[in-house]
Amino acid sequence: MQRITPFLWFDDQAEEAAKFYVSVFKNSKIKQITHYTGEELPERKGQVMTVSFELDGQVFTALNGGPQFKFTEAISFVINCDTQEEIDYYWEKLTAGGGEEVQCGWLTDKFGLSWQVVPAKFFDEWVKDAAGLERVMHELMQMKRLDMAKLQAAFDGK
Repeated sequence: MQRITPFLWFDDQAEEAAKFYVSVFKNSKIKQITHYTGEELPERKGQVMTVSFELDGQVFTALNGGPQFKFTEAISFVINCDTQEEIDYYWEKLTAGGGEEVQCGWLTDKFGLSWQVVPAKFFDEWVKDAAGLERVMHELMQMKRLDMAKLQAAFDGK
């Protein structure tokens, strides 16, 4: 069992969201669905309470907890991508159906959850060179969906 599991609060879309995320990420599955018994919230008796799901080896839990809390950009999930094709794939899938492009590789999906779709090079290589990273950041600040070729050119000083 993993030590830390992200726990996502939804109004009543936990199952829909889990199925959506499982469809986007390879090697993913719904693990378990629990239902309200009526003891917790009598008005939700029989409805889905939690959905445990796995995205490429990372376990998450989604809760149908009601409308009291919403996602904010204060929490996001980073998707490290090796190719522009990966960036484009996740960007298209996660903005589909009402998601929004934000800025600098950030997007919000149709459920309001924030994601950062970034080149893995950002954390593996580019952060090791302060001057190159400064050029990358200047270029990155002007983008929504990240363009790896433009970012690499900026890093290389071209």
